[in-house]
Formats: sequence, structure tokens, C-alpha cells
Amino acid sequence: MIGGKTPFIATHKTKEAMPDYSPQEIEKKWQKFWKENQTFKTEQNNGKPKFYALDMFPYPSGAGLHVGHPLGYIASDIISRYKRLKGFNVLHPMGFDSFGLPAEQYAVQTGQHPAITTEKNIARYKEQLDNIGFSFDWSRELRTSDSSYYKWTQWIFLQLFDSWYNKDTDKAEEIAGLIAKFEANGTEGVNAHCDEDATAFTAEEWKAFSEKEKQELLMQYRLTYLSESLVNWCPALGTVLANDEIVNGVSERGGHPVERKTMMQWSMRITAYADRLLEGLNRIQWTDSLKEVQRNWIGKSHGCSINFQVENSDIELTVFTTRADTTFGVTYVTLAPEHELVSQLTTDEQREAVEKYVEEAKNRSDRDRMADVKTVSGVFTGSYVINPFNQERVPLWIGDYVLAGYGTGVVMAVPSSDERDYRFATHFGLPIIPVQEGPRTDISQDDFDAKAGTMINSGFLNGLTVPEAIQKAIAYAEEKGFGTAKVNYRLRDAIFSRQRYWGEPIPMYFKDGIPYPMKESDLPLELPEIQEYKPTEDGDPPLGRAKDWTYEVDGEKFPLEMSTMPGWAGSSWYFFRYMDANNDSEFCSKEAQAYWKDVDLYLGGAEHGTGHLLYSRFWNKFLFDRGWVENDEAFSKLVNQGMIQGRSSFVYRIPNSNTFVSKGLRKQHETVPMHVDISMVEDDVLDTEAFKKWRPDLSEAEFILEDGKYVCGDEVEKMSKSKFNVVNPDDICDKYGADTLRMYEMFLGPLEQFKPWNTRGIDGVYKFLRKLWNLFHNNDEWQVSDEPATDAENKVLHGTIKKIDEDIDKLSLNTSVSNFMICVNELAKLKCNKREILEKLVIILSPYAPHISEELWEKLGHSESISKAEWPTFEEKYLVEDSFEYPIMVNGKMRAKISCPADMNPKEVEATALSNEVVQKWLEGKAPNKVIVVPKRIVNIVVK
Repeated sequence: MIGGKTPFIATHKTKEAMPDYSPQEIEKKWQKFWKENQTFKTEQNNGKPKFYALDMFPYPSGAGLHVGHPLGYIASDIISRYKRLKGFNVLHPMGFDSFGLPAEQYAVQTGQHPAITTEKNIARYKEQLDNIGFSFDWSRELRTSDSSYYKWTQWIFLQLFDSWYNKDTDKAEEIAGLIAKFEANGTEGVNAHCDEDATAFTAEEWKAFSEKEKQELLMQYRLTYLSESLVNWCPALGTVLANDEIVNGVSERGGHPVERKTMMQWSMRITAYADRLLEGLNRIQWTDSLKEVQRNWIGKSHGCSINFQVENSDIELTVFTTRADTTFGVTYVTLAPEHELVSQLTTDEQREAVEKYVEEAKNRSDRDRMADVKTVSGVFTGSYVINPFNQERVPLWIGDYVLAGYGTGVVMAVPSSDERDYRFATHFGLPIIPVQEGPRTDISQDDFDAKAGTMINSGFLNGLTVPEAIQKAIAYAEEKGFGTAKVNYRLRDAIFSRQRYWGEPIPMYFKDGIPYPMKESDLPLELPEIQEYKPTEDGDPPLGRAKDWTYEVDGEKFPLEMSTMPGWAGSSWYFFRYMDANNDSEFCSKEAQAYWKDVDLYLGGAEHGTGHLLYSRFWNKFLFDRGWVENDEAFSKLVNQGMIQGRSSFVYRIPNSNTFVSKGLRKQHETVPMHVDISMVEDDVLDTEAFKKWRPDLSEAEFILEDGKYVCGDEVEKMSKSKFNVVNPDDICDKYGADTLRMYEMFLGPLEQFKPWNTRGIDGVYKFLRKLWNLFHNNDEWQVSDEPATDAENKVLHGTIKKIDEDIDKLSLNTSVSNFMICVNELAKLKCNKREILEKLVIILSPYAPHISEELWEKLGHSESISKAEWPTFEEKYLVEDSFEYPIMVNGKMRAKISCPADMNPKEVEATALSNEVVQKWLEGKAPNKVIVVPKRIVNIVVK
């Protein structure tokens, strides 16, 4: 009995006419079966242990899938199918992060509603996913652009607006509790995470404030709030972009220029959770590298705030430094180009140069400026500040390596102790004052250590070590009143609003310029129909084009917020919705959360480390604080799959001509490489006729050939339409079948590593599946026997069961494919056709190659899907050797082999060896001087 099923009753050997292995026919049959029977639909089952496997939400692009996209999906599907067979109740859902800029840009260009484009793209995605045979529970499908889904995204926004962060309890609480504190004692005793310049007031003052004044004060505490913010503005896209949406100074989507500007924006107070986001990393199974990415992005540091007085002015500039001990070595202070005091602190003589520099700097994103350590740029303001430690006059500069959004937007520069400051000072000829002496304290040398040596040229700090000097310098700054000890974070509050149409509407309306929340009962606030999808002539977001974008309260209409939510909003909580996807009354019931709890295995790319994975942890912790979810971390185990890279092909064009030179001859000519569509290349040889038909401008192309053919160059790089190296999984499925694709993608290499796609190896996997098929057939006739399996056959099977269990546990899915190949080869050598062996073999293969496994399972006499079977139990007894063949060494050379029972004691092994005829010959009648028996290894005989 396997999986509770009665085996097909057959005679000694059943013969049945069977066609040759036809993957396309078999796969369509079983995909249809799974869909019609809802085979993978999941219900809550408290009698079974749960397993929640999740893939990161895909955005449904118009290009569809290429072979690199399914890599993680295949891995999670293997684990999901395996867990079902092991008795788990598996939740393995799929949906779409369906709001996004590409659909909106297409709408701007064509006038077609983004919903139409998105629906078409999703249909294509689902078709491709189904073709690969994934065991998704499509009854729980989510789309962030469905109003039934974004109703709850809007609901979460309202809860954030209605919350503040209480540092005393270290969690988010309802804003009503804060109002009660204000009514009783004003701001006295309130320990909140709020704006740094939050207004202080008494209870009497609070009661005397107008409604508008109260709402403005509460905005300083709310977890989502409206304020003026420095943002990344993309004029071409007409929207604000997050730092992670900008690459090399341009938008990730479309490559458009991005500039920095100040705008009124909604923000999320993620900084309130900085310490808890760091602490939580210690409790989850993520890679160390990904954890480090988040730690660096949060950027917690201990240091000191120090005030520098501007010369001949009442203005003070505050810097944050982790190295207060080096302040005696400050030779200039630098402002961020966006700092609000730049204009005021610039002298007339320097104004033109400063304005030009600021204009250039604002077009670079924070990420680019942080990453670019080689470029040195800056401009002198003409002003000076006073160093509070020694009263020295220090020039005030502007440099784009300083970020307005990090710290105070002001940096004190110590060129002798900081490499960036050193490059700047060297470039502009500024003084460099050494403040440390001893080994490895020369910043111009490769062995420089910023914390080595003892202090010099530093007044009362001279002679102290760096750690001692840091503490003494901070104490001095606090004693004199120009500095305070402080913990700082690189993490900034997250800009939340986007000036675009295709996103979740923000459920807020404005009364007297103050934002108020809509009633929860009026959600969802749905996107209105508009005629054009670009900003209005007045510069308002596209929602400004709606005919009546207002909200009615007590018979009076008020304007609604015209910005929409960012792309990360819907993906910050979708993992909860899958637990209870069709619940109309709440975003996820307590019962569903109590059962599913969290995601047991989350697969996705490491590139989401500072975007989705950070924001979703933030929202999770907030929902936990307010009592709506069970756990404060959603993803207990996260695996970052590597990337399947494309193998690009190149032709070599002679400049200003239509002549192309074969790879081996290109050194004889001046050439420029050009990507060519890989569909026209086979074994690196170009189909020149297809190339000439590829584009009109190539119709008259001429070729300089080598050995009568045009040989292309190649390079491994990211798979991309622009590089013409995309391989469509549909083409692979059509030619080889989905099971071959699934197993080949795993076979390419370890899941977490990057690896190039190369179809040359895929034929081996296809031949393996045919060999598997032939174990069950002889000349296309069914040939499965009910005879008992031999020990040799059981040894092969159970050795494979053990290895596959271990492979899946370690996610070494590539080695599983090799182990299956070895298993089938060995069974073929044994001419094994035993039901006892083959039934268990198809069960353990089914997570990897589900279609062929289902077909063979059915032919073995089972009426239910193989996914309902039970994973076979590994039995150690079949791997225990009954005998061992000992090599017999005589004077260091192997002279014979003897077979002994595996449990024979060494004395008996020795006697057996010495009685062997071949050994007797080499002993020549002499008694051995020494006999060494190493159990289950070797027998060594020494004779003189």
C-alpha cells in the first residue's frame, strides 16, 4: 500500500500497448486535470501540520516570462510538492503585484487604460506558469490593482495614520491614547518617536488650540504623515521615485533623468522601527549577506552632535560624528547641496559658482552619490564657521557626497582621519592636520587604520587612545554645551505618495488644508475613470483630471488626495492576505493567522533587500503592535535564488558600413560589436539570411566569413530583451516538455548561485526522462512486474530516497537531478521493472517532474493524483552491506581480493586472507612477519 491506495491488480507481467514518451501530450492532460479538479486548492486543516511556501510577488510585464524567471518558482514548487507528500497541509499561492509604472507609461502613450494592459499581461503570465506545471492554489490569487484587495491596503494606511509610536512601551499605539496624554499633561512625560522639532505645549494650551492647530500638531507624531520632503522627482514619468527605483542617476523604468526637489508628500515613519528592524534580523533564517544589506541601510551609529557657529552670524550648523575625538583636525565643513541654508550662507562672490554646482548635483540620486567614491566635486560658499574645540576659523564648502536626508546634511571634515575627506582636501588644496600618531596612522598609506595610534595636535586629548579620546571629547562637548551624545541612523522615513494614476488611491480628504481620513465603511476608494493619464496642465497628478474627485461629509464635498500609493504598498502585506484571501470582512482572520502563522519558505531576489523586504517587515511589526497579526516577523526563512544569465551573441560591424566581420577575423579590421538575436545563432554560427531579414537596415548586409561561415562572439550577461538573449520557456516546453525544463533549471547549478543558460546540456535531461519511461515499457509495451524486488534494487531505491531527502533539506536541488540520473541508470542495468521499486521512484521524482510522474502513477493503477500519495520511508537496512571485499596487500602491492561477511572480526578476516591460494603463493611457505587488518578497509601482510 502506498499513500493509502490499493495497487493495480495485475498478473506477473502486465502488457499494454503504450505510445512512446510524448511530453507535450502528457503535460497538457495533467495540467487540465489539476485545473478541473482543483488538485492544489488548500483548506485550513487543524489536523495537519502546515507549510507556507511563497514566491515574491511578480510584476506582470508585457514581455512575459523568460527562462530565468521560473527558477525560484520551480524550487518552491519542488519543496511544496515534497511537503504535501510528507503529510503537510501546504499553502503555495500566486498572485500579481499589478500596479506599476510600465502599464501607466503605456497608457500615457496610447490612451489604453492600464487595467486593460495589466489584464492582458496577467493572462499571458498565467498561461506560461501553467505550462510549467506549478502547483499553485489559484483560488487564492491576488492582484494589488483589484479594489477588493487594495481596500485593505487603504485600511492599513488609515491605521498607520491613526497611530503613534510610544517609546515607553516600544510599540505603536492608537492616536487616541496620545490625545489623552495631551489633554492631561500636554507634551510633558510623552516619550514618542516624532518630528525632531516637535512643538512643546501644556495641557491648557492644547485645550485652547483650534481644531486645525491640533491636527497640525498630531501630524508631528502620526506614523503616516504629510510634510515637505526632499524627493527624487522624475519629470518624464511625472512622479516621485524611491531611492531603490533609481539606477545610475536615472529611473530604473525607462532610464529617465531624476532630479531632487522639495514637495509636500506623505511619508511613513519607518525610523520608529529602526532598532526593532535590526533586532529582528537575529531571529530569522536569512543569508548573512542580506542581513548585512539591511543593517547597512538602517545604518545605526553612536556618536555626538556638535554645533559649529557660523562666523559673524547667529546661525549654528549641527554635525553628527562618530569621531568627536578628531574635531581638532577639522579643516573644513561641508553642506549638502540641498541644505536649506545654502543660499543664505553663500557670499555674493561665490553665488554664481554655488548655484551652478547645486543645479548639477540635484540631478544625482542619494544612492549614486553614496556609491560614487571616486568622483571629487565641491564648491566654496565664501563663508566660515568656528570650530568649538579650538576656536579656529574653518571654511564652509558644499559637496554632493553629503546627503541632506542623512544626519543633519552637514559634515565636519577631518582629512587626516577620513579617506573621503582626504581625497576632497587633496583635490582642493585644503589643509590636513594629523590628529593621530603611531603605526598605521598615515592616511596616505595602504595600511591606514582610522582608529589606530594615540592622539596628537588635539589639546586636552593628546596621548589618549582613540576609544578614550572619543568618550572624553563627547563629555567635553556636553559639559561646554555645544554638543550632545546621540545615536544616529542612516534610515530615513519612507516617502509614500506618488504623482501618478495607476496606484492605490490614498483615502484622505482635505478640509481647510488639513488631511482627514475617510470612514472605513466607505472603503475602497476606487480609481476614477479619466481621459488622460498624465499630470494636468497645472502640474497636479493625473487624478486631478477626474470629474468629481471629492468626498462628501455631512452633505459637504471636500477634495480628495490626488497622489496615489507607491509600488511597495500592496506588496508589504500580501503574504497575510493569502492566508484568508476571500475574506470580505477583514484583511485576515485571527483563525487563519493562528493556523498559518508566518511564511516557512520565502523565495525571491536579493535585490529587494532595501525595498520590499524592509517595508514589509515594517508593516508586519506595526500590525503586530496593534494586535492584528500573530508574529512580528513574516518570513522565518528566506532564500535568494541566483539569476539565470543569458548567453548573448555578437556580430562585428565595420563602422559606417553594412559589412560584418566573423569573430576570428575581427582583429584584421576596425569593428564595433553589436548584439544579435540568439534565435538566429546555432553553435555560434550566424544564419546570415535570417540576419538580413531581421531589420530593414540589414537587408543589404555583407559578411566577411571564415571557413565559409560567420562565427559570432558571445558573452554571459543579464537576460534582457535589449540584449536579444531572451529564451522563452514556452519554446523549451514545446520542444522538450515542462518536466525537462524544470529539471534542467535545477541541474544548472546551486539555487543561490548565478549561472548561464546553455541549451547544449538540456538534451541530457530529456534523455533521462525517456530512460525513466523505458523502465516501465519495453518497445512501447507496458512491462511492470509484481515480483518482489531484489536487495540490489532496494539498495538503489533507498539510497536515492536518502539522498533526495537530504538534498531537499539543504535545498541542493541540482544534486537531486544527478542522483535521479544515477538511480535510473543503475535500475536500467539491473533490468528492474518491479512495481515495488517503480511506484516509490515516481513518488520521489514527482516534485521535480510532476507530469511524467502523474502519467506513470495512473498507469500503475492509481485513480487519485500522485500529490495525494505518501513519501516513501527510507529503510537503512537496505544500505547495510552483508559482505565486504577486502583488498589483500603483500609487501605493499595488491595481490588478491577476498569477500568476507561485513561483521566478521579481524582475527577471522586474517585467517581467511592467509588461507587464500593466491596469498599462499606470494608467501612462498614463509610465516608473515606482520598482518594488519583494518576492518572494512584493507588487509596488509608483511613478509621477509
